[in-house]
Amino acid sequence: MAAKAIKVVAISGSLRKASFNSGLIRSAVELSRESIDGIEIEHVDISELPLLNTDLEVNGTYPPVIEAFRRKIVEADAFLFASPENNYSVAAPLKNAIDWASRPPNVWAGKTAAVVSSGGGFGGGRSQYHLRQIGVFVDLHFINKPELFVAAFLPPQKFDQNGNLIDLEIREKLKQVLLSLQAFTLRLQK
Repeated sequence: MAAKAIKVVAISGSLRKASFNSGLIRSAVELSRESIDGIEIEHVDISELPLLNTDLEVNGTYPPVIEAFRRKIVEADAFLFASPENNYSVAAPLKNAIDWASRPPNVWAGKTAAVVSSGGGFGGGRSQYHLRQIGVFVDLHFINKPELFVAAFLPPQKFDQNGNLIDLEIREKLKQVLLSLQAFTLRLQK
């Protein structure tokens, strides 16, 4: 009997239509369907989440869009974040989503996560390091290796004009991140 597949919620911190970070998420979904058994990845869109405002919390409940988002987080075994770097940190939409799901009760706690990023120079690396710091407070357990920082603007071309990953070497590295996340999640679930 095959083991139950782990459920991964994938979140891109970029809202841009042709986002390279969202392209990494789309590729992860494809990889999970084509070449990795035992992992199901759902891309959860965070573009409709309102800015965190505790005035929207009424008697321990949240607006319907937030309740639906939090339910997705509760139902997940693990998370894959694709985080652009803005001003040496995570992008505001991703931080907003993390903040909403960390409101009482914190629904991130005790789960595993991986982070990938694409951008200039360092490929979004500083956003990854900051996200890991945030993860300590919300009790997320990040995989340590492998790391994936995609220097999107250096040759060879890594994404097409629609933000889709076309670099096969990066795609293989992304697959290794997913396999590591899967193994770590299964290890912590024992």
